[in-house]
Amino acid sequence: MAAAGGEELAVGCIVALRTTLGDDVQGQIIAFDRLSNLLVIQEGAAANANANAVPTRRNLRLIKANYINHFSLLAKGDDPLHLHNCFIDLGLIHARENAALRQAHLDAERIGVGVTAEAQSIFDALSKTLPVRWENTDILVMNDIRVCSPYLPDNVSGGAPAANERVKKVLDSERKRLQARGPGQL
Repeated sequence: MAAAGGEELAVGCIVALRTTLGDDVQGQIIAFDRLSNLLVIQEGAAANANANAVPTRRNLRLIKANYINHFSLLAKGDDPLHLHNCFIDLGLIHARENAALRQAHLDAERIGVGVTAEAQSIFDALSKTLPVRWENTDILVMNDIRVCSPYLPDNVSGGAPAANERVKKVLDSERKRLQARGPGQL
């Protein structure tokens, strides 16, 4: 990428630019891929020149170079990916990974195995207001009320009478909503 003055913009250069969408971006160039024409900018990068400074969170912006309307070179900086300038919090990365894995596991438990799309839709509707989980192909509500296939109000059993009626009411309204959508639109 060539600057307005004919200079080559390299990794480490601090630039200010405006996109064709009107966004103003200022930061340090982290990378530029000529093949995809993609520029990676770390916003607010100029502040952390001191190696002993406490690292701060920064945004990375990926911008297609052909969407840059105007830019100017503010300063030439050091390579931001040099080990002394780069800070990676491995503890934070591992914590985010573990949280994502826990969420993926919870999401997987919410998907019924061997059930119809209609049954899954009913489960999802019940889960919006009540704690539910799958037990084989049955829906277990509040660990006390069982909804068996074909998931009609008559197939609700167990639990306190008031809670049982609440589940039947939600189930009935969800089935009416599904019928209104028509077949094949689950």
